[in-house]
Parts: sequence; C-alpha cells; structure tokens
Amino acid sequence: MSNLFSLHRAEYGVEPEVVVSAPGSVNLMGEHTDYNDGYVIQAAVVLHVEVALSLRKDNSLRFYAADLSERKRTTIANLKYKREDRWANYPKGVLYEIAQLGYPLKGLDMTIRGNIPQGIGLAASAALCTASAEGVNRLLDLDMTQMQVIQSSSLSEKAFIGLDTEITNHFITYVAKKGSAVFLDNRSLAYEYIPLQLDKLKILITDSNVPKGSIEQELKERKEECSQCVEYLNKKRPGNSLRDYSIDDLQNSMGLIPENMRRLCLHVVEENQRVLEARDFLKKGNLPAYGKLLSRSHESLRDNYEVSCPEIDWLVKRAAEIDGVYGSRLTGSGFGGCTITLIREDALPEYRERLEEYEHIFGFDATTILCEPADGVKVLFPYE
Repeated sequence: MSNLFSLHRAEYGVEPEVVVSAPGSVNLMGEHTDYNDGYVIQAAVVLHVEVALSLRKDNSLRFYAADLSERKRTTIANLKYKREDRWANYPKGVLYEIAQLGYPLKGLDMTIRGNIPQGIGLAASAALCTASAEGVNRLLDLDMTQMQVIQSSSLSEKAFIGLDTEITNHFITYVAKKGSAVFLDNRSLAYEYIPLQLDKLKILITDSNVPKGSIEQELKERKEECSQCVEYLNKKRPGNSLRDYSIDDLQNSMGLIPENMRRLCLHVVEENQRVLEARDFLKKGNLPAYGKLLSRSHESLRDNYEVSCPEIDWLVKRAAEIDGVYGSRLTGSGFGGCTITLIREDALPEYRERLEEYEHIFGFDATTILCEPADGVKVLFPYE
C-alpha cells in the first residue's frame, strides 16, 4: 500500500484520503448457473486491485492506472461511456450508478493498480468496480448499504458499459472471507460461508494462456437457448428459469426440445445439483467426493455446454493421470482461461513438469496460482 501512496502523491500532489483493496475470485462449482437463477460456490483469491482516492476542489474526475501508466479524465457533468476510455469506464460507471441512487458526487482523483490477470475468469473487472464503489462510499461518507455498493459495482459493467454480466462476482468479491468459500443463491442472493478444510490439499489455478477471441456472441447464444428451453418446459410445467426444473423434466422433454438445446440445459440443471452436493461434501470435509464432482463438471462443460477447448481439455486430462490429483475442471466462462485442480501438495512438482509438456505441444506457457481463500473488500486506509 505504501507504494500506492507514493504513486498517488506523485501523480496528484496530495496524499490519498482513502485506499481500498478488493480481491479477484474463482468459481469452485457452478459454472453458467448464475444467469439461470442457480447456485454457485466461489472463493476470493489473494490477487487484488487497490484503489486510492482523494477529493478535488473542482468537479473534475481524474483516473490514473499505475500499471499501465495511463491517465483518463472527465467531469461529474460528463459521466458517459466512451470506448476510448477503456479501463476508466469501470470506475466512471461506478460513479454514474452511485449518482443514479441519488447520492451527490464531488470531484476526485483516483489511482488504480492490481495484480489480477485480466480476461481469464478471475473477476479482475469486478474487483476494480467493487474497490472503486467502496472507495467512493468511504471518501464521500455516503453510508451506502452493502447491497448498494455491490449493485453499483455490478451495474457499472451491466448497465453503464453494457456488458452481459451478472452480479455474482461483485457479490463474492465484497463478502468473501479468508479460509472459506461462499455458497450463493443467485435468485435470492442469500449466502453462507463454507470453511475450506484442505489440510495437505491445495486448490491450484492454472492459466492456460490461450488467447481469447471475442466470446460474447457465443455466450449470448447459450443464454438465449437457456431462455428458450424454459419456454418449452413451461408448456408442461410452469417455471421462471432452469433453476425450477429437474433432470427428469429435461429427459421427459426429448422430442419437444431441440437436442442441442436440451444438452445445454442439462448441463445447467445438473450443475446446480453438483453445487448443492459440493456444498455438503465441503462442509463434511469430504474432499475426494468434491474432487469427483470437479471432473464430472468438466465433462459436462466440455460435452454438453461446449465451452471448453483442446488446451483446457489436455490440462484436465493430464492432471487426472497424476497420483495426488482428486479432480480438475475448467473454471470461468470458457473458450480458454483457467482450470482449477484439487491436488495434494506433494504432487505439485509432477504437475508442474506436465506443464512443460503442455508448452511444447501447444506453444503456450501455462502459469499456476495457488488459491488461498481470502477476505473480501478491505479499507486499507484510513486504518479502522
């Protein structure tokens, strides 16, 4: 944090008045269930975004991305999305959404830095938005509720920028607790903490470093098919989302629903069930059973929801061959990104040797991050 202080002082000539940190997050079970009113289990990771803020005497808004050495500026009266502002649209959107709630804004300077890799499914943008929202809340003494901070953070991406995202990552980033995963019901937003008793096991995140093209259209089509499937199922039994239907409902609808659509929705329905089972297994410390669910989840993401790719499948398959690996699967939206692997600590050297083979075959340097469940958003200064 001291370095962020000096960066902010060098940029603006004043000390920051508030510094806030927010972590990235990783999905431990429940992929593509969130936009179907389903369940997820996620945990914050030790990687984070830090935001430093200070008040100005005018109505200007200035943003400095220290990692990029880039600067953007606007005014309170001109809070609009601009494509050329790229990363600055996230804190701009937060300010806009806070104003929409009726809170008065003031001019401010903001310095941003972080170490969460972007675009690989570790919620880097949610961390930036959440840290910005809580930072503005504290700087301006707005006394916003937890949900107002989370919603302002989420709507920055969904409404202001226009991304097709859910509130899930922003929620987890805010409420996460060190040493625990969070079980979240995306319909009611009720949540509970699940202590992770890993003992000598580790949850290892592996970034495939597969270049991601534009996947928005692919994901949009899958979301639309999930909604269409609900319309078909409604002809037999009323429901608002796939959350309201069972595996039997889908099996009994063969012939009524196009087969590809039925397989997509079968993943969602079964994945919801896996989340509930994973919650019970993790509570009981039954890690081998949880590991098997990870592997089953990947098979479904690969074969039913079709969001995996050869590189990710290779990483999962080779991990399964190692003595000491309990399970592995794709995590994040798919088409590249990361895997999570439940692995014994003494098996890590062999696992990392396999990654050398991965680079020889695919030409990408896969990197690993140990997932140590962290706390959610923190006010680092002023000290509380």
